[in-house]
Amino acid sequence: MKHLFIVNPIAGGHDSTPEIRSAVQNAFQTRSEPWEVYVTAGPMDATKKIITEASTGEELRIYACGGDGTFNECVGGAAMRSNVSVCPYPIGTGNDFCRSFGDDAALFRDLDAILDGTTHVIDLISCNGRYGAGICSVGIDARVGTNVHRYSKIPLVGKKGAYIVSVVAEVFKGIATQMHIRSGSTEVSGKYSLVCVCNGRYYGGGFNPSPDAKLDDGLLDIYIVKRVSLPTLARLIGDYAKGKADLHPEYITHLRGTDVYIDFDEENVINLDGEAMHSATVNMHLIPEALNLILPKGLGSGAEIPPITL
Repeated sequence: MKHLFIVNPIAGGHDSTPEIRSAVQNAFQTRSEPWEVYVTAGPMDATKKIITEASTGEELRIYACGGDGTFNECVGGAAMRSNVSVCPYPIGTGNDFCRSFGDDAALFRDLDAILDGTTHVIDLISCNGRYGAGICSVGIDARVGTNVHRYSKIPLVGKKGAYIVSVVAEVFKGIATQMHIRSGSTEVSGKYSLVCVCNGRYYGGGFNPSPDAKLDDGLLDIYIVKRVSLPTLARLIGDYAKGKADLHPEYITHLRGTDVYIDFDEENVINLDGEAMHSATVNMHLIPEALNLILPKGLGSGAEIPPITL
């Protein structure tokens, strides 16, 4: 068995490679398995590295040292591979996947706990050929989240200011987008503010639209938000972020299913676990039991709601 630490050197705005390498060296002084620290050189490099390593058939444990984007790339390499398991080691800015584990999320930063962890098989979202473990969304939230990085580079704006600027810019362009949406027996067309498809619970730096979503229940929680005015959006957003979308059935439709298809009039941004894709069509499917997730030793004592069925 080999342990592979995938490090994103720009995660969290700081290169943590020296600290991670030192911690791994110390941890393996009393362990006999081979290990490697691999620093990614660019987008999708983590996925390619894992696919290459996994091709030998050797058992491989992956530790995604970065944010949700790094974890997403590692999931893409590990998906559907029985000899590969993956664990987030959150050092990014959002770290939304780990939020689902409540107080136990801190265990994912405990190197000994994850090295001694066990695997649990979870479902994944397949979206236009890529995989995601948490949440996939389209609409104004995906547009805001994608463009916030553009504004954060402006002097004196900062991260919080960049989010506000991005919200204002996207609202000015229009809250709603023309969509044709199909899921199960539901088929609707018109202008919609957003569609959020949840395998996990958190996205966007702490939004939790689906507090009951489970990573291994074989179902997706799907939220379709109608076209609303800016004052109504401002009123809804708080409840939506806190998992109270079902209090507003006149605006938000909540479905559970395994497939979602969306057609746009033109190319739109798609948010998959914080990573941006662009397409005029969206094909999402639940892939059951698609990933071996490493769970840290000691998990379970602090979770607010069990996020997986153990």
